Amino acid sequence: MMPDPVGGPSALWHAYRNRLRRRQLLFRAFLRRKDLTQVTDRTAAIRDSDVLCFVCVRNEALRLPAFLAHNRRLGVRHFLFVDNASSDGTAAILADAPDISVWRTEASYKASRFGMDWLTWLMAQFGHGHWCLTLDADEILVYPYWETRPLTALTDWLEQHGRASFGALTLDMYPGGAISQGSPDLIDDPITHLRWFDSGNYQVQVQPKLRNLWIQGGARARAFFADEPRKAPTLNKTPLVRWHWRYAYVNSTHALLPPRLNEVYATDAGELTSGVLLHTKFLPEIVERSQEEKLRGEHFADGAQYAAYYDRLVDDPVLHCATSTRYTGWRQLEALGLMSRGGMDMSGGQEWG
Repeated sequence: MMPDPVGGPSALWHAYRNRLRRRQLLFRAFLRRKDLTQVTDRTAAIRDSDVLCFVCVRNEALRLPAFLAHNRRLGVRHFLFVDNASSDGTAAILADAPDISVWRTEASYKASRFGMDWLTWLMAQFGHGHWCLTLDADEILVYPYWETRPLTALTDWLEQHGRASFGALTLDMYPGGAISQGSPDLIDDPITHLRWFDSGNYQVQVQPKLRNLWIQGGARARAFFADEPRKAPTLNKTPLVRWHWRYAYVNSTHALLPPRLNEVYATDAGELTSGVLLHTKFLPEIVERSQEEKLRGEHFADGAQYAAYYDRLVDDPVLHCATSTRYTGWRQLEALGLMSRGGMDMSGGQEWG
């Protein structure tokens, strides 16, 4: 069968379906806004040029100090948090900072599309026209030259090259022994505890309907889904977007509408600039927390499917293996093919302000 030409009936039908889906997601966000109660509103301080960060959290007091410090260093000027019924001190950490606005909800995380309905509403209200970073509290964004160039240097470069979105690979970080080892309370940087990662074992395909990458593999696929690799977590994300109120994430930050925002990869045998999200899930608290999350059943569409995954975490596994790689920095990740400069050169240009 001949492929449908650009603008042909099938392409037009897919475009119509995507527009309809996007409107449905925006309407869902409009309805779910009622779940949110504003705790602190400092959004009046947001300036037109500010990079914003949107986060949904629950009981992340251990990670938040390092998370906030890292993203402030990158140049995030305002954080918009949804606190989903935290009980561990998260609220206190977020309460007094002049660059943080907070909404709280007791509603179901799963019923809100795993928090994306709430964040979509906030992004429509406050993110329009801004470069917006959408993250989990256990994700640390690194990109080429990040130690010496702020996010605005990256976003300026993206705009100069006609790009409105930026892709990243989620890279599971883990300790050298059992995941319960150590006492990283009040640590400044989770990566001082989680120094290892899998440098290979990644499978990549393109999803034609939304034109997004679909990447699986790494430590979680190896350790928890070896028998059913297609059920392993999805690792591709598009966390940084110059937002428009009509945009919507479809599935976490794995895919967006409109589909052109998902084209964060090259199709001409070259490379586009990309980053990595260092995933700090495997701090010692995950052992106790996994039992709680298994009972709550709020993190997966099919909670029963992931019961064995949680059981393995409760058993305190060792993720480190003979092929594990010790993390040294972004240049190492580029050399391994896990991120790319894609022709970007920020050795000169915008300095830290």
